[in-house]
Amino acid sequence: MSENKNGRNEDTLKTLPIGTYDFGKLRQRGHIYVDKTRRLVELITSGDWYFLSRPRRFGKSLTISTLEAMFRGQKELFKGLAAEAWVAEQAEHPAPVLHLDMSMLDTIGVPQMEQTLSETLDRISGFQNIELRSQSVSGKFQDIIAGLFRTGGPVVVLVDEYDKPILDSMEDLERADAIRASLRTFYTVLKGCDKYLRFVMLTGISKFTKTGVFSAMNNLQDISVYRQYGDIVGYTQAELEENFSGWIDKTAAGMNLDRRELLKRVKDYYDGFCFDGETRLYNPFSILNFLAGQEFKNYWYSSGSPSFIASYMKRHRIQDPEEYRHREVPPDFAEVQEIERATPESFLYQSGYLTIEEKRENSLVLDYPNYEVRSSLVRMYLDQVYHVREYITLGGKLWKALNEGDLEETVRLYNIALAGVPYGDFPNRDEGWYRSLFLMLLRGAGIPAAGEVPTSLGRSDALIQFPRRVVVLEFKYAKNGTGIKGLRQKGQSQIEEKGYARPFDADGREITAAVVIVDGKKRQAVL
Repeated sequence: MSENKNGRNEDTLKTLPIGTYDFGKLRQRGHIYVDKTRRLVELITSGDWYFLSRPRRFGKSLTISTLEAMFRGQKELFKGLAAEAWVAEQAEHPAPVLHLDMSMLDTIGVPQMEQTLSETLDRISGFQNIELRSQSVSGKFQDIIAGLFRTGGPVVVLVDEYDKPILDSMEDLERADAIRASLRTFYTVLKGCDKYLRFVMLTGISKFTKTGVFSAMNNLQDISVYRQYGDIVGYTQAELEENFSGWIDKTAAGMNLDRRELLKRVKDYYDGFCFDGETRLYNPFSILNFLAGQEFKNYWYSSGSPSFIASYMKRHRIQDPEEYRHREVPPDFAEVQEIERATPESFLYQSGYLTIEEKRENSLVLDYPNYEVRSSLVRMYLDQVYHVREYITLGGKLWKALNEGDLEETVRLYNIALAGVPYGDFPNRDEGWYRSLFLMLLRGAGIPAAGEVPTSLGRSDALIQFPRRVVVLEFKYAKNGTGIKGLRQKGQSQIEEKGYARPFDADGREITAAVVIVDGKKRQAVL
């Protein structure tokens, strides 16, 4: 039985606050495990116009809800938390708060979006007894801010998921641009109402620049990569172990693991998000779901993979996610493009699939944060880019075949995957495309596979390692289905002359090496 720092006995708690964003409800039910309010007090007392970018389901909405409760002076919710004294003082003069959740808007088109936004503003004005003189959404926004100021003083404006309407339209770039233009006009109101405002904060996934909304709000301070706010959302390792000790022990017992082994596996699977180059974080949604379900699963991906990710990958013909591992980029790599036209590394970073692995003097190094994200992206490729059916079942069978050194069965299973790829996806494919698809089938099943693995004399196409076996494969492509015998001999010579299997000669494992030929005419593989 253990207590967290808020004084609650964890073993008496029956639920975890999964998927809940209302701070007041969470606090009333005893569900605030990790106290982030000290960071929020620092934020409020250090400035007044902010933007925070984080991936989806990372705690942005809860942060906005917490700020709302703080500025409203709801002191009963903050007893025992770091912000208790600040909120108690604020309760003497509560601030008027305008909280907009842009994820609730209809994004079929600009008229529908503006209509639902207009209806939202109508409801707010009615609740606050504010007369609206304008019929446009921008005019109503301004009327509400001015009305709140007249009755309550300087206004706090909190906008959650400011970019959601744009991201929802990424499959139609013309519509996305139109929605962005409409939102730019709407958000410009904030700059014009500066004299009425006490505090402004926007959250979102991406930072749109140039023609985007940030060109209309250049006074926003982007704290997304600030070191002092690196842990403003998400859980650090220390926070996880300190605040969820009882849940960790319960999960370890339920999974028949000791605490140390469980924490090691949890760290590999869910830890690793980094936005400041130093602080490593767990995604709250994933780790809470894991502790509740006691099963390693890809919770973040399963909660709703955004369609704009797959649309981007198709347009930019990204073949293999592995090529973006350990990618070195300039420090401002994510700030210079609109997200739908961004470089792949910028796009994957802003959407949460890549994170900062290392911060160097004049550059950043990117990588996938953890196993959950890396395998989720691979599965998205297989499902939505390569259109491979039953890839999970195939992956399990491939694991067994490769582990046993059965390359005939391996090729047979690979050909099943190839047979399911739509005809239109094949034109102009080459050896690299077939190799990437094969590797992604393995990675999607959790098979320890690597491509382009260097030796002292060259690079092997595919390396798969098991506790008792190492498999080395060389891929060759026969474009018109001819010359297969010669390609096989060439591949075998490469494996031998360049020593692709040699690094494993002394480790006691069995070694299986072979050449896989892809017949471009038949679109099938042979040994």
